[in-house]
Amino acid sequence: MTNLDVDPQELLCSEAVGAGAQLLAPREVPLGGPRAMTVRRTLPQRQRSLIGAWCFVDHYGPDLVSESGGMRVARHPHTGLATVSLLFTGGIAHRDSAGYDAIVRPGEVNLMVAGRGISHQEFSTPGTTLLHGVQLWYALPEATRHMAPTFEHHAPEPVVGEGTELRVFLGSLAGSTSPVDTFTPPLLAAEATLRPGARLELELDPALEHGVLLDTGDLALNGAPVPVDHLAYLPVGQGPVVLEAGLSPVRLLLIGGEPLGEQIVMWWNFVGRSHEEVDAHRAAWQSEIDAEPAPAPASGSYEDGAPYPRFGPYPAEQPAPLPAPPLPTVQLRPRG
Repeated sequence: MTNLDVDPQELLCSEAVGAGAQLLAPREVPLGGPRAMTVRRTLPQRQRSLIGAWCFVDHYGPDLVSESGGMRVARHPHTGLATVSLLFTGGIAHRDSAGYDAIVRPGEVNLMVAGRGISHQEFSTPGTTLLHGVQLWYALPEATRHMAPTFEHHAPEPVVGEGTELRVFLGSLAGSTSPVDTFTPPLLAAEATLRPGARLELELDPALEHGVLLDTGDLALNGAPVPVDHLAYLPVGQGPVVLEAGLSPVRLLLIGGEPLGEQIVMWWNFVGRSHEEVDAHRAAWQSEIDAEPAPAPASGSYEDGAPYPRFGPYPAEQPAPLPAPPLPTVQLRPRG
């Protein structure tokens, strides 16, 4: 990427925030279905594919479930990535093919590591009337992307300051360390809230690049304003940051990670390293759900060593799985 690829209006004040800082605007994306749930996506986009290993950021709500239909995402597959579910209001029930059932609530995190392959579903809980949160993905490095799938749930204790609260879901910040293993190089995910006029100074790890997603409120980042729903990117080498709330209270998400240093191919719900690999994962999913039947591997495992079925088994009497869309007619290109 060169500076010619960046809209000057999407640059933060470099003197205030640091050279290379970038403001990523959201775009609205419907998740599908007759009552499509609309999300605001800030990653990936043309200007930036990754922040550390983070490759996907969707921000949604607050939505009245009576109007939006809530979250109703039937069983679907993942490979080569981990999903991170965070909520501000409401509840989401998770079920996956590795045998995990969990509910995520505000102030908690669900981490699902897909590894060589997993399938899962997510539905708003029956008592949820207002749904508001963020879902993120990060790409697994070569060393762990073929691991067996797993899942963790964590509810961190808040770090309370003068008019501020900080919850560290993944990684370490402000003296708080999450016990959750991300199976990646150093990674960070934290939520901060500030009352009007409050100030929070944080020492960031200079080896990581970071992103600040503003959910709500009037925020200045090192003196530079950040619009609501935007993701402010901070490059490696960033020192202390100062977060200041204006006249309205602030809630933000801070993510960070050591640069992945690998090229990835991301399409639909898969992260791989080549077009052919993603195509093989799609074919396996379509075969396993009988959308495009094909013989099972004679050896009982796929060429990369993943056991058959890669994305199952799955509990019976659940909503029908989502078939994969057709692959693009052009070659999928690595990026990152």
